[in-house]
Amino acid sequence: MTWPGLSRGRAYCGSDLCVRTESQEIVHFHGENEADVHLTNPMIAKLRPALKRSTALRLRAGSGWVTVRLDTGADIDLLATLVSAALQAVAGLPEEGGTGVVTDPCTRHNRAYSR
Repeated sequence: MTWPGLSRGRAYCGSDLCVRTESQEIVHFHGENEADVHLTNPMIAKLRPALKRSTALRLRAGSGWVTVRLDTGADIDLLATLVSAALQAVAGLPEEGGTGVVTDPCTRHNRAYSR
C-alpha cells in the first residue's frame, strides 16, 4: 500500500481487500492464504516458463490472473514480485470505462461478471 499510485478497495469478485491503481485492480485476497494477481494474458505468456515452475502458483487457461498460495515467507516475496510485474502489465491497458463489466475476471470466476 505504500507504493505510489495504489489504493485499497473492495475487489470486483466481492473479496474484502484489493489493491488497485486508479483504473485497474492489481491484487486481491481470498482468505489469509491466497491472493489473485492480475498479471494480464500477455504478461503470463511472457513469464509462463517461470510461473509453471512455482508450486505456489495456480494458472487458469485464458485468465490474466494467477493465484498465489501464501504458505511461506518465500511466497510473500513471490507475491510482491508478481505485483510489481502486474503494475507494469496493466500500465498499458485501457481503463475499465465505468461500464461495470469486468472482462478478465479473477480465477474464482469462469466468465465476465459485474461490479
